[in-house]
Amino acid sequence: MEHHGHHHAHPNKQAVLNRMARVIGHMEAVKRMVEDDRDCSEVLVQIAAVRAAVNSVGKIILQDHINHCIVHAVESGDQKMLDDLTSAIEQFVK
Repeated sequence: MEHHGHHHAHPNKQAVLNRMARVIGHMEAVKRMVEDDRDCSEVLVQIAAVRAAVNSVGKIILQDHINHCIVHAVESGDQKMLDDLTSAIEQFVK
């Protein structure tokens, strides 16, 4: 993993970790649904809920990144970080 030339702490770190733990738990529940031969429609609805939760986590991380890392990158003229953000956004919105 590549690290930037500045401290990488974010105020929403614990909120992100908490949400990720809930997403993981939800995904485990969906796995159990499949193992238990639950109705496919129910499984699909739960997968959609997991996907929405993952997107929500991604939005929090992106907002933190813009508010902290990108502000620092603009102030320090770090073009690579700005290019990396563009690439990350392209992957995130696919």
